[in-house]
Amino acid sequence: MAATLVGCGTDDARVEGAGPGKGTAARPSASASPATPSAPAPAGKPSRSGPPSASAAPGPGTARQAPPTLAPGPGGRTAVFERGAASAGKVVALTFDADMTADQGPRAARGEHFDNPQLIATLRRLKVDATVFMTGRWAEEYPAQARSIGTDPLFEIANHSYSHHAFASPCYGLPTVARGDMAADVRRAFDAFRRAGARHVVPYFRFPGGCYDDEALRALGPAQVTAVQWDVVSGDAFAKDGDAVAEQVLAGVRPGSLVVMHCTRSAAPVTEQAIRRIVPELRARGYRFVKVSELMAGARS
Repeated sequence: MAATLVGCGTDDARVEGAGPGKGTAARPSASASPATPSAPAPAGKPSRSGPPSASAAPGPGTARQAPPTLAPGPGGRTAVFERGAASAGKVVALTFDADMTADQGPRAARGEHFDNPQLIATLRRLKVDATVFMTGRWAEEYPAQARSIGTDPLFEIANHSYSHHAFASPCYGLPTVARGDMAADVRRAFDAFRRAGARHVVPYFRFPGGCYDDEALRALGPAQVTAVQWDVVSGDAFAKDGDAVAEQVLAGVRPGSLVVMHCTRSAAPVTEQAIRRIVPELRARGYRFVKVSELMAGARS
Protein backbone atom coordinates (compact mmCIF):
# COMPACT_ATOMS: atom_id res chain seq x y z
CA MET A 1 0.00 0.00 0.00
CA ALA A 2 2.93 2.42 0.26
CA ALA A 3 2.73 2.85 -3.48
CA THR A 4 -1.02 2.85 -3.47
CA LEU A 5 -1.85 5.81 -1.27
CA VAL A 6 0.65 8.54 -2.01
CA GLY A 7 -1.11 11.88 -1.92
CA CYS A 8 -4.05 10.31 -3.67
CA GLY A 9 0.97 14.61 -9.64
CA THR A 10 4.89 15.93 -11.83
CA ASP A 11 5.07 16.81 -15.31
CA ASP A 12 5.55 13.92 -17.67
CA ALA A 13 3.74 11.67 -15.31
CA ARG A 14 2.20 14.30 -13.10
CA VAL A 15 1.88 13.08 -9.54
CA GLU A 16 0.04 14.21 -6.48
CA GLY A 17 2.66 13.70 -3.89
CA ALA A 18 5.06 15.97 -5.77
CA GLY A 19 2.51 18.78 -5.93
CA PRO A 20 -0.47 19.43 -8.19
CA GLY A 21 0.00 18.46 -11.80
CA LYS A 22 -0.90 20.83 -14.61
CA GLY A 23 -3.16 19.74 -17.38
CA THR A 24 -5.97 20.75 -19.64
CA ALA A 25 -9.36 19.67 -20.46
CA ALA A 26 -12.16 16.92 -20.60
CA ARG A 27 -15.81 16.64 -20.17
CA PRO A 28 -17.43 13.82 -18.12
CA SER A 29 -20.25 11.52 -18.11
CA ALA A 30 -20.24 9.13 -15.28
CA SER A 31 -22.52 6.79 -17.13
CA ALA A 32 -21.31 3.56 -18.65
CA SER A 33 -22.75 4.68 -21.98
CA PRO A 34 -22.02 8.39 -22.32
CA ALA A 35 -24.86 10.53 -23.60
CA THR A 36 -24.28 12.94 -26.44
CA PRO A 37 -23.11 16.23 -24.96
CA SER A 38 -24.74 19.49 -25.88
CA ALA A 39 -22.74 22.39 -27.24
CA PRO A 40 -19.52 22.60 -25.25
CA ALA A 41 -18.48 25.57 -23.19
CA PRO A 42 -15.23 27.29 -24.14
CA ALA A 43 -12.26 25.04 -23.45
CA GLY A 44 -11.29 24.98 -19.82
CA LYS A 45 -14.52 26.64 -18.63
CA PRO A 46 -17.07 24.87 -16.46
CA SER A 47 -20.34 24.00 -18.10
CA ARG A 48 -23.62 22.82 -16.64
CA SER A 49 -24.69 21.22 -19.88
CA GLY A 50 -23.47 17.91 -21.16
CA PRO A 51 -23.80 14.28 -20.25
CA PRO A 52 -25.57 13.18 -17.08
CA SER A 53 -23.81 11.78 -14.07
CA ALA A 54 -23.65 8.08 -13.33
CA SER A 55 -26.19 8.42 -10.56
CA ALA A 56 -29.34 6.36 -10.65
CA ALA A 57 -32.24 7.95 -12.45
CA PRO A 58 -34.32 10.35 -10.31
CA GLY A 59 -37.72 9.15 -9.13
CA PRO A 60 -40.97 10.26 -10.75
CA GLY A 61 -41.56 13.98 -10.61
CA THR A 62 -37.98 14.85 -9.67
CA ALA A 63 -35.28 16.51 -11.70
CA ARG A 64 -31.61 16.43 -10.88
CA GLN A 65 -29.43 19.16 -12.27
CA ALA A 66 -26.36 17.86 -14.04
CA PRO A 67 -23.16 18.69 -12.16
CA PRO A 68 -20.85 21.26 -13.75
CA THR A 69 -18.06 19.90 -15.89
CA LEU A 70 -15.18 21.28 -17.91
CA ALA A 71 -15.29 21.32 -21.68
CA PRO A 72 -12.77 19.17 -23.56
CA GLY A 73 -9.43 20.70 -24.45
CA PRO A 74 -7.49 20.50 -27.71
CA GLY A 75 -7.89 17.17 -29.42
CA GLY A 76 -10.62 16.12 -27.01
CA ARG A 77 -8.27 15.90 -24.04
CA THR A 78 -9.89 15.53 -20.65
CA ALA A 79 -9.95 18.78 -18.70
CA VAL A 80 -8.15 19.03 -15.36
CA PHE A 81 -9.59 20.99 -12.44
CA GLU A 82 -7.17 21.77 -9.59
CA ARG A 83 -8.82 24.41 -7.39
CA GLY A 84 -11.69 26.85 -7.27
CA ALA A 85 -11.56 30.57 -7.91
CA ALA A 86 -10.17 32.67 -5.07
CA SER A 87 -12.90 35.20 -5.90
CA ALA A 88 -15.49 32.66 -4.74
CA GLY A 89 -14.58 33.57 -1.18
CA LYS A 90 -13.82 31.38 1.79
CA VAL A 91 -14.91 28.01 0.45
CA VAL A 92 -12.87 24.82 0.56
CA ALA A 93 -13.51 21.32 -0.79
CA LEU A 94 -12.36 18.36 1.28
CA THR A 95 -11.92 15.25 -0.86
CA PHE A 96 -11.26 11.71 0.33
CA ASP A 97 -9.79 8.91 -1.80
CA ALA A 98 -11.32 5.53 -1.00
CA ASP A 99 -8.47 3.43 -2.35
CA MET A 100 -8.43 -0.29 -2.97
CA THR A 101 -6.52 -1.98 -5.76
CA ALA A 102 -7.98 -4.78 -7.81
CA ASP A 103 -5.74 -7.39 -6.17
CA GLN A 104 -6.26 -6.48 -2.50
CA GLY A 105 -9.29 -8.70 -1.88
CA PRO A 106 -7.24 -11.33 -0.03
CA ARG A 107 -5.91 -8.68 2.34
CA ALA A 108 -9.42 -7.48 3.06
CA ALA A 109 -10.48 -11.08 3.67
CA ARG A 110 -7.70 -11.37 6.26
CA GLY A 111 -9.09 -8.35 8.11
CA GLU A 112 -7.31 -5.34 6.65
CA HIS A 113 -9.64 -2.33 6.61
CA PHE A 114 -9.67 -0.26 3.45
CA ASP A 115 -12.75 1.59 4.68
CA ASN A 116 -13.10 4.23 7.41
CA PRO A 117 -16.67 4.39 8.73
CA GLN A 118 -15.62 6.49 11.72
CA LEU A 119 -14.36 9.21 9.35
CA ILE A 120 -17.67 9.24 7.49
CA ALA A 121 -19.55 9.36 10.81
CA THR A 122 -17.47 12.35 11.94
CA LEU A 123 -18.11 14.21 8.68
CA ARG A 124 -21.81 13.59 9.20
CA ARG A 125 -21.72 14.70 12.83
CA LEU A 126 -19.90 17.88 11.87
CA LYS A 127 -22.19 18.37 8.84
CA VAL A 128 -19.32 18.66 6.36
CA ASP A 129 -20.05 18.48 2.65
CA ALA A 130 -17.38 16.38 0.93
CA THR A 131 -16.51 14.46 -2.24
CA VAL A 132 -15.35 10.85 -2.00
CA PHE A 133 -13.19 9.61 -4.89
CA MET A 134 -13.91 5.91 -4.82
CA THR A 135 -12.42 2.99 -6.69
CA GLY A 136 -14.80 0.46 -8.16
CA ARG A 137 -13.04 -2.30 -6.25
CA TRP A 138 -13.71 -0.44 -2.97
CA ALA A 139 -17.41 -0.17 -3.84
CA GLU A 140 -17.52 -3.91 -4.51
CA GLU A 141 -15.82 -4.70 -1.19
CA TYR A 142 -18.03 -2.32 0.82
CA PRO A 143 -21.29 -2.02 -1.13
CA ALA A 144 -23.40 -1.03 1.89
CA GLN A 145 -21.01 1.80 2.70
CA ALA A 146 -20.84 2.90 -0.93
CA ARG A 147 -24.64 3.01 -1.02
CA SER A 148 -24.81 4.89 2.30
CA ILE A 149 -22.28 7.50 1.19
CA GLY A 150 -23.82 7.73 -2.27
CA THR A 151 -27.35 8.37 -0.99
CA ASP A 152 -26.41 10.94 1.67
CA PRO A 153 -26.90 14.53 0.44
CA LEU A 154 -23.77 15.61 2.34
CA PHE A 155 -21.62 13.61 -0.07
CA GLU A 156 -21.01 12.98 -3.73
CA ILE A 157 -19.09 10.02 -5.14
CA ALA A 158 -16.51 10.58 -7.86
CA ASN A 159 -14.44 8.07 -9.78
CA HIS A 160 -10.94 6.99 -8.71
CA SER A 161 -10.72 4.20 -11.34
CA TYR A 162 -11.81 0.61 -10.91
CA SER A 163 -8.44 -0.98 -10.20
CA HIS A 164 -6.32 1.87 -8.74
CA HIS A 165 -3.66 1.06 -11.32
CA ALA A 166 -1.65 3.95 -12.77
CA PHE A 167 -2.66 5.89 -15.88
CA ALA A 168 0.94 7.08 -16.44
CA SER A 169 4.31 5.63 -15.53
CA PRO A 170 6.26 5.79 -13.33
CA CYS A 171 3.72 6.22 -10.55
CA TYR A 172 4.84 5.04 -7.10
CA GLY A 173 5.32 1.47 -8.33
CA LEU A 174 1.67 0.98 -9.32
CA PRO A 175 0.89 -1.36 -12.23
CA THR A 176 -0.11 0.59 -15.33
CA VAL A 177 -3.42 0.43 -17.19
CA ALA A 178 -2.99 -0.03 -20.96
CA ARG A 179 -3.98 3.11 -22.91
CA GLY A 180 -6.70 1.23 -24.74
CA ASP A 181 -8.24 0.08 -21.46
CA MET A 182 -8.32 3.39 -19.58
CA ALA A 183 -11.81 4.57 -20.51
CA ALA A 184 -13.20 1.08 -19.88
CA ASP A 185 -11.58 0.99 -16.42
CA VAL A 186 -13.33 4.26 -15.53
CA ARG A 187 -16.68 3.00 -16.82
CA ARG A 188 -16.26 -0.21 -14.85
CA ALA A 189 -15.96 1.82 -11.65
CA PHE A 190 -19.14 3.77 -12.45
CA ASP A 191 -20.89 0.44 -13.03
CA ALA A 192 -19.76 -0.70 -9.57
CA PHE A 193 -21.20 2.44 -7.95
CA ARG A 194 -24.50 1.89 -9.72
CA ARG A 195 -24.69 -1.75 -8.65
CA ALA A 196 -24.06 -0.69 -5.04
CA GLY A 197 -27.04 1.67 -5.22
CA ALA A 198 -25.18 4.99 -5.05
CA ARG A 199 -27.17 7.91 -6.42
CA HIS A 200 -25.10 11.04 -5.88
CA VAL A 201 -22.40 10.17 -8.40
CA VAL A 202 -20.63 12.91 -10.32
CA PRO A 203 -18.68 12.67 -13.60
CA TYR A 204 -15.31 13.51 -12.04
CA PHE A 205 -12.19 11.37 -12.08
CA ARG A 206 -9.02 11.38 -9.98
CA PHE A 207 -5.97 9.64 -11.40
CA PRO A 208 -4.55 6.96 -9.07
CA GLY A 209 -1.47 8.44 -7.43
CA GLY A 210 -2.37 11.70 -9.17
CA CYS A 211 -0.24 10.54 -12.11
CA TYR A 212 -1.22 11.49 -15.66
CA ASP A 213 0.21 12.66 -18.97
CA ASP A 214 -1.20 13.97 -22.23
CA GLU A 215 -1.74 10.47 -23.59
CA ALA A 216 -3.87 9.59 -20.57
CA LEU A 217 -5.92 12.77 -20.98
CA ARG A 218 -6.61 11.84 -24.60
CA ALA A 219 -7.37 8.21 -23.75
CA LEU A 220 -9.99 9.29 -21.20
CA GLY A 221 -11.91 11.40 -23.72
CA PRO A 222 -14.50 8.67 -24.42
CA ALA A 223 -15.23 8.33 -20.69
CA GLN A 224 -16.45 11.96 -20.62
CA VAL A 225 -15.05 12.87 -17.21
CA THR A 226 -13.41 15.97 -15.77
CA ALA A 227 -10.15 15.09 -14.02
CA VAL A 228 -9.85 16.54 -10.52
CA GLN A 229 -6.50 17.14 -8.82
CA TRP A 230 -5.92 19.44 -5.79
CA ASP A 231 -3.81 22.31 -4.49
CA VAL A 232 -3.45 21.15 -0.85
CA VAL A 233 -1.81 17.82 -0.01
CA SER A 234 -2.81 16.70 3.48
CA GLY A 235 0.01 14.21 3.96
CA ASP A 236 -2.37 11.82 5.72
CA ALA A 237 -1.22 8.72 3.79
CA PHE A 238 0.64 6.52 6.29
CA ALA A 239 0.82 9.40 8.78
CA LYS A 240 0.90 8.64 12.51
CA ASP A 241 0.32 12.16 13.85
CA GLY A 242 -3.15 13.61 13.26
CA ASP A 243 -2.09 17.06 14.49
CA ALA A 244 0.71 17.18 11.94
CA VAL A 245 -1.78 16.36 9.18
CA ALA A 246 -4.17 19.03 10.45
CA GLU A 247 -1.38 21.62 10.61
CA GLN A 248 -0.35 20.88 7.02
CA VAL A 249 -3.91 21.33 5.77
CA LEU A 250 -4.54 24.45 7.86
CA ALA A 251 -1.29 26.01 6.58
CA GLY A 252 -2.15 25.27 2.95
CA VAL A 253 -5.82 26.18 2.62
CA ARG A 254 -6.71 29.37 0.74
CA PRO A 255 -10.07 30.54 -0.64
CA GLY A 256 -11.09 28.00 -3.30
CA SER A 257 -8.69 25.28 -2.14
CA LEU A 258 -9.21 21.62 -2.93
CA VAL A 259 -7.70 19.27 -0.32
CA VAL A 260 -6.75 15.63 -0.94
CA MET A 261 -7.13 13.19 1.95
CA HIS A 262 -7.97 9.48 2.28
CA CYS A 263 -10.79 7.27 3.48
CA THR A 264 -8.75 4.14 4.17
CA ARG A 265 -8.13 3.07 7.76
CA SER A 266 -5.19 0.76 7.13
CA ALA A 267 -3.14 3.29 5.18
CA ALA A 268 -4.41 6.62 6.55
CA PRO A 269 -5.19 5.87 10.20
CA VAL A 270 -5.19 9.42 11.62
CA THR A 271 -7.40 11.19 9.04
CA GLU A 272 -10.49 11.20 11.24
CA GLN A 273 -8.46 12.65 14.12
CA ALA A 274 -7.15 15.39 11.82
CA ILE A 275 -10.65 16.23 10.59
CA ARG A 276 -11.81 16.86 14.16
CA ARG A 277 -9.29 19.71 14.31
CA ILE A 278 -9.39 20.92 10.70
CA VAL A 279 -13.13 21.51 10.51
CA PRO A 280 -13.66 23.73 13.56
CA GLU A 281 -10.48 25.71 12.93
CA LEU A 282 -11.36 26.46 9.30
CA ARG A 283 -14.91 27.38 10.30
CA ALA A 284 -13.50 29.75 12.92
CA ARG A 285 -11.58 31.41 10.05
CA GLY A 286 -14.85 31.86 8.15
CA TYR A 287 -14.55 28.95 5.72
CA ARG A 288 -17.48 26.98 4.36
CA PHE A 289 -17.11 23.38 3.19
CA VAL A 290 -18.41 22.52 -0.28
CA LYS A 291 -18.38 19.56 -2.63
CA VAL A 292 -16.18 19.63 -5.73
CA SER A 293 -19.27 20.20 -7.88
CA GLU A 294 -20.02 23.45 -6.05
CA LEU A 295 -16.38 24.54 -6.17
CA MET A 296 -16.30 23.89 -9.91
CA ALA A 297 -19.55 25.77 -10.46
CA GLY A 298 -18.12 28.78 -8.62
CA ALA A 299 -15.03 28.74 -10.82
CA ARG A 300 -17.16 30.03 -13.69
CA SER A 301 -17.16 33.48 -12.16
